[in-house]
Amino acid sequence: MTALTTADVVRLETLDAPALIAWAVERFGAQLAVASSFGLEDVALIDLAANATSGRLRVFTLDTGRLNQETYDVMDRVRSRYDLDLQVLFPDRADVEPLVREHGVNPFYESIELRKACCHARKVRPLERALAGVPAWMTGLRREQSVTRVALSKAELEAGGRLKLAPLADWSWDDVWRHVRENRVPYNALHDQGYPSIGCQPCTRAIRASEDLRAGRWWWENPETKECGLHVRPRTGG
Repeated sequence: MTALTTADVVRLETLDAPALIAWAVERFGAQLAVASSFGLEDVALIDLAANATSGRLRVFTLDTGRLNQETYDVMDRVRSRYDLDLQVLFPDRADVEPLVREHGVNPFYESIELRKACCHARKVRPLERALAGVPAWMTGLRREQSVTRVALSKAELEAGGRLKLAPLADWSWDDVWRHVRENRVPYNALHDQGYPSIGCQPCTRAIRASEDLRAGRWWWENPETKECGLHVRPRTGG
């Protein structure tokens, strides 16, 4: 397989979601990994990718140990609906236990630094394991989601030449809902309870009608800091 060039990545930016997914499935096959937190965008992405592949779709998710029951419920429903090669990754006790021992079970409320340390232990470190040896991965990120994602690219070459794709980058929230409803895709029940964005249970709340879609994530912080480290550039080593 020849390495991708900058010109290749620029061309991928012009493709719509189905075309970009079809290209990725054809080029990478079983080596392509789909990252999923089983929010609305992610289940829409799984549906699109599952319909584009003739084999088992490789999906991984990060179980932080602090998820809502509704997230586990939809995880099982999606797994039953599609023929997934689903990998569930958990934090390493060596990363989590010292943090909890020193700062308690809910250190994320105390400071941004401790919140990011918790995210690093429970999300970033498992992601590094998930992406080891993976040449390409897809996410459900969208530009409309937050101020930290407005410049999101559909295709990006990461350190080491790994390709990161965000096929839904230019989709609106209505576009995502339309796909989910028209295709009867299983989704998290919390979306019907005022949760457009769903993460860990203690770090997510329902939003009010006047708030933006990610206002319920780490609601005690400013919008500019609301990333967990999974999608912060630059990142080396995965």
